Order: sequence, then C-alpha cells, then structure tokens
Amino acid sequence: MALRNDLRMISASDDSAKMMKQVLANHAPAGHEVDVRPILSIIEDIFRRATATPSNIDGVPNGKREHMDALHDNKSLAAFSTPEPLSDIIHKICCEISCKGGGDALATTMALFKTLSSYSWDAKMVLSLAAFAVNYGEFWLVAQLCTQNSLANSVAVLKQLPEIPTGYDALKPQFDELNNLIGAMLDLTNCIVEFKQLPSRYISNDGKAMSMDQDHYHAAYWTFRSIVACNSRILSFRGLYTPSTTHELELSTLTYKVSNIHVSENLTKQIEFWRQQIDKIRQIKEYNNLVRILGKHNRDNIKVLRALIYAEDLVDDFYLCKQVQIHVLKKKHVLLLISRPDDISQEEILFLSNMYKDLKESKECRIVWLPIVDGSIDRQQALDKFKNLQKRMPWYSIQDPAMIQPAVIKYVKEEWKYSKKAIIVSVDPQGRILNQNAFHTLWIWGISAFPFTAETEEALWKEKPWTLELLVGDIDATILEWMKEERFICLYGGNDEAWIRKFRNSAKDVASKAQINWGMAYVGKKNAKKRLEEISSSITKTESSHIVIDATKMWFFWARLERMLYWKLQHGMSVEKDNIMREMMTLLSFDGSPWLSCLDSRAGEPVLPAAVGWVSSPLDLEPEWPYASYRKLTSRMTCSRMSRIFLLLFPRAPGFYGTYRSDQGWAIFWRGKTQETARAKGTAAIDCMEKFHEWQDDALRNGFIQALNNYLQKIHPGKHCNRLILAGVNGAIPGTVQCADCGRDMEMFFMYHCCPE
Repeated sequence: MALRNDLRMISASDDSAKMMKQVLANHAPAGHEVDVRPILSIIEDIFRRATATPSNIDGVPNGKREHMDALHDNKSLAAFSTPEPLSDIIHKICCEISCKGGGDALATTMALFKTLSSYSWDAKMVLSLAAFAVNYGEFWLVAQLCTQNSLANSVAVLKQLPEIPTGYDALKPQFDELNNLIGAMLDLTNCIVEFKQLPSRYISNDGKAMSMDQDHYHAAYWTFRSIVACNSRILSFRGLYTPSTTHELELSTLTYKVSNIHVSENLTKQIEFWRQQIDKIRQIKEYNNLVRILGKHNRDNIKVLRALIYAEDLVDDFYLCKQVQIHVLKKKHVLLLISRPDDISQEEILFLSNMYKDLKESKECRIVWLPIVDGSIDRQQALDKFKNLQKRMPWYSIQDPAMIQPAVIKYVKEEWKYSKKAIIVSVDPQGRILNQNAFHTLWIWGISAFPFTAETEEALWKEKPWTLELLVGDIDATILEWMKEERFICLYGGNDEAWIRKFRNSAKDVASKAQINWGMAYVGKKNAKKRLEEISSSITKTESSHIVIDATKMWFFWARLERMLYWKLQHGMSVEKDNIMREMMTLLSFDGSPWLSCLDSRAGEPVLPAAVGWVSSPLDLEPEWPYASYRKLTSRMTCSRMSRIFLLLFPRAPGFYGTYRSDQGWAIFWRGKTQETARAKGTAAIDCMEKFHEWQDDALRNGFIQALNNYLQKIHPGKHCNRLILAGVNGAIPGTVQCADCGRDMEMFFMYHCCPE
C-alpha cells in the first residue's frame, strides 16, 4: 500500500502535462549522431563489476583477470564521436547530480535536460548513465580496495565512506534496492537505444511511431529522475545527505515505474513490431534483388552464388577440412543441392557421392549443399543434424544453415518449387540457371546428361525407346551381360513369398520346355526392406540363371523408375501420347498399395456385385462386422461409394473378384536389348506359366514374347484396377493422370503413410 501511495505521489508531480512540456521545451537536438552503443557497453561493465557481494568486498574484486582483459577491449574517450569531449560532458553531469543531488530532485532532473538539450533521447539517457556510472564506480573502487591499499584507504577516510567490508550485512538491503533500480534503468536504456538504431527510413510516421516518441521522453525523464535518486543514496552512505522516509521508499517506487515503462507500456512489444516490419521490408527487397540477379546475364557465377549463400565468401571444403573462399567455384559448373537435413536419405547421398567423383574429375563441376532448416526447430538441434550429415557429404557446403536468408528460402520455394524432396539446381560458369531441378535427370542418365539443360534431357529421351536397358540402367552388370547375350529376361517383384516361390518354379519349367536361354532377376518392392531381406535370403542364388538384386540396388531401381515418371509428369507428358510413360506407370502400379478398387475399364464402375456375392460369411472378413449390416449399408449406395466403403471396412479381406493385391507379385519379360516385352501380375502371371502348353505352339510360330502377350490378352478379364502411388515431389503434378490400361483419367485421393522401414 505504501508503494502504491508513493507511486501516486511521484506520478502526480512528475507525469503532469506541465512537467512533460518543460521536458520537451529543453529538447533541441542539433543533429549530432552519437554512437552510444560502445559507451553503453562500458557502462554495463562498470555496473556489473561494481555490484557488492560478500565475495568481492574483501579487497580483491571479482573477475580481476577478466577485468584486466577487458581493459584492452574498452575504447579510449577520444574514440567516441560526440559534439564535445566525452569527459567534459560526463564532468558536467557529475557536477549536476553530485552538487544538487541532496536537494530538489525535480530541479536537478530538469537541470540535466538543459545540460543535454542538444542530444537525442537515447544519447541523453546513455550520457547521464555514464556520469552516474563514474560516480558509482569510484565509490566501489575505493570501497573494495581500502582494506589492502593505503591510497584507497586514505581516500575512503577523506570521502567519509562507511566500512563496507565489516558492515555489509546491515547495508545489503539498501544495495539491493540500488542495484534493482540500476538494472531497470539499463533495461529501459537498452530498449530505447535498440529502437533508435532501427533504420528510420523503414519506420512510418503513423500512430505507433508517435507513441514511441512519447515513450522516449517519458523514458528519458524517469531515467534522469532515477539517476538523481541513486546518486542521493550514494551521498547518504557518505553522510553528506540524510534521506527522509519518503526518499527511503523512492528507490523501490522508481524501480516499479521504470520497469512499468519498459514492460507494461508495451515498449518491448512495439520495438518487436517494428523489427518484424523492417524484416518484412528487407526480405521483400532482398527477394526482389535475388530475382534481378538471377534473371540477368552475369560475367561469372560468383555474384549469383554470393546472393544465394550469403556466407561472407566462405564455404566448407570436405576434402581440405577447412573453410575456403567462394572464388574456388568461379568459372565452374555448380550444382546446388537444396534439402532439409531430414529429407535427404543415405541412399541419395551415396548415389550423389558416386556421381560426384566423375563430375568433379571430368566436367569441372562442383556440388554445394544449401540446407534449409525449419525455424520452429531448436537451433542447436538443427545445427547438430546439419553437422552430422555434413560429415557424410564429400562436397562443399555452407558453414551454418542460419546463413541461408529468409529471402533465399522464399525464392527457392516459389521460383524453384522446392517443397520437401531434395532438388539440384544447375548453375553454369556464367551464373545462368540451366535447370531448376536436375536431380531427376542426374538420377536417370548420370553424367551423360551434363550440363543438364532441357535440350540435353530431350535428346536423351528421344534416343531411348522402352527397353530393358532403359528400365534397369546400370543397376546390375549381370543383367547387362544377359542383354548382350540376347537372353529372355524376366524381372519380377512383390513380397508374397508363396507367390514368388510358385512363380519362380513355374517360370523355370517354362524356360526348360521352351528351350530358351533364360535369366531371372528379383527386384523386390518399394519400402519393405526388412521383408525383402527375408525373401531374398530364401531365393536360391547359386544358379547362373537367377540373381537377386541387393537391397540398395532395389531401392535405387524403384527410385529411378519414380524419377523417370516424375520427369514425364512435370514436362506435361500423358500415357496417350507417350508409350514409355504408360509402361512406367503400369510397372509402378504393380508396386502400389495392397488394396485397389475395381474399375470396369469400359464403364468405369466398380464391380461390387461379384465382390458382394463372393462374401459368404462374416468370418471371411472382419469378425466384428456383421455381413447383414454390410449388405444393408451398401444397398442404397452407388457402386463407386460401395467400392470405397468395402476397402475401408474390410482391410484384411483376402481379396475379391477383380482386385489385385500387389504383394502377390508381378513379372515383366524381355528379349535381350529389343523392345519385345510382356507383363503380367498376380495370378495371371502364374497362370500363363503353368498353362504354357496352351500357348506353346504359338510360341514356336510367333516367338516367345509375342505368344505370351497373345495368351495374356486372351485371359484378360476386361477389367482392371490400377493404383499409382507417388511420394510428394517438388514441382507441379498435373491434376489429371491417365490410366495406363484404358487411358481414362484416374481419380485422385490423398493418402497419409508411415513406413518405418
């Protein structure tokens, strides 16, 4: 209650409109800019070292060594830019607060405003604090040394200083009040200085800015008022001034008032508001500058790289284990690898590492990693992830993800369509952007696609028809050798071990009966590493006509196939006009989700009646779901809705007419390097092998592959169910994708998938 009453008493006398008018009347800045930050730094150092604690009142100040080191960092008085010598200003203020401090506090406060009338608000506050810091520092310097230093002891006697080392406990409450107010003044002063140092050209003259001006002179007034009160407390220690009861309460009251200006009156929030506004304006300017630099012709790539990296011309070199100048990239082809640390896999790093050796040696090409870090992630956690991944990358990278400016991240997302998947941007020696994402092309064609221009990409695709060579690339040397030998080659996949065993055995029988040179390669399935390891170990590897692709190559096979399709999609291709795209989509649909809806290729309607008729007992489906309830539920639904409901309600159903379970497996057949190919999935793949006798004569007349296609066409039910699952990719995916079997537009769904493998 006493604090509130005293606060009202002070506020009534000090916050009156008349008093504030006097403050403004004594404010006539002459336009001198004073760099107050270094002065404030020394002031803070004085107050920090002058704080009385039991550990530094025994004649040996705390942090003596640190204090001596700090002497080398402090600037000389002559180094500070002020209209008059800094020592003269401080001396004048010291005289004002020391000679008049025990009298009328308001009069002394107004005298300070007159003395500092030609300075800005922030300079007034810092210079007045500097003067008080000198008085306070001298007081504590003598008090701390007087027990061991004769000179200090004599000065203490003449100044009538109390015996602080022996009487500290009695004086501690007063020192605590003093230090609390000093801390509040420093916080408020730092806040005003911080606002003053914001670029004024970005601050509009609206209500918020006018409110800040008012806060400034209020802050200056209460800082002066507090300095006078603090100095009076110092004088009271020397016996030169005896404070009244009101003055005893004044320090606590002023601490509350000064803190209230800093916090309760939203000074900090206003500064944060302007900082955010300025950041937005700067980011817009930086973004526009980035667009301008990357859109014009440059003499070399350094200007472009500087604009993107913004790293003080330094990048980390993996091989030299040190930072190097960005000029090492001058006149070189640069591939910018852009990714989050979490969104680039070990397999991708391994692939790029192998490519990088050839790119570096034969193409004068360098890779630079630009990591994109989410601002919501803990800074140290993000840095640790970055460092761990950086160790595995044998190319250049920036030193710290924080060096990637927000404007650059915005540009990468908006102009280069970066989302989550890693992209590689190709930059030529002149700084031209040749390809906004060369990752797909590098993955498909390797360094033969260098320098990854659109013309190079199109030329490579035109040269390559749909053959086994295009499908597998150089994934396995044995397959390449089989192609040279003109063997009949079968690639097969899936993760149903029973299906794999049955198909493999029946296919071997067919090869024997047909007397053909045969080779089989198991390429597994996407995203099922653990299961594939079990299957692979069970497949016989000793036969010369049978191989199992290892787990890494399996992953690479499917990733490459996906990237081939992504490239086609992003370049506006369709299955109607592009046979390669149709075949890729078919193969990827073989590896789709375990449950696919049944669509009639002619009518586009689900074949649910057969499925419903097949269900003979609730036990065949979900034990807890009554079959009668299902019939009642679906009786009023369209076929399309029934299809979706069936898949949602009965995820463990073993299958129904027209469906395809992708884990059962699939197979694709080729003859050497030719374009002769056939494909089958599920039970159809096994049926055509087991019933070879039905088309054996046709194989003798028209060839093995042609006869196989004829038989598959004969047993094809006329219905199909294709589902294409693509991971999230960068760049626009067309809103419509045609079915590889019938050419109709496929229906789009969203799927959320978690696969720890």
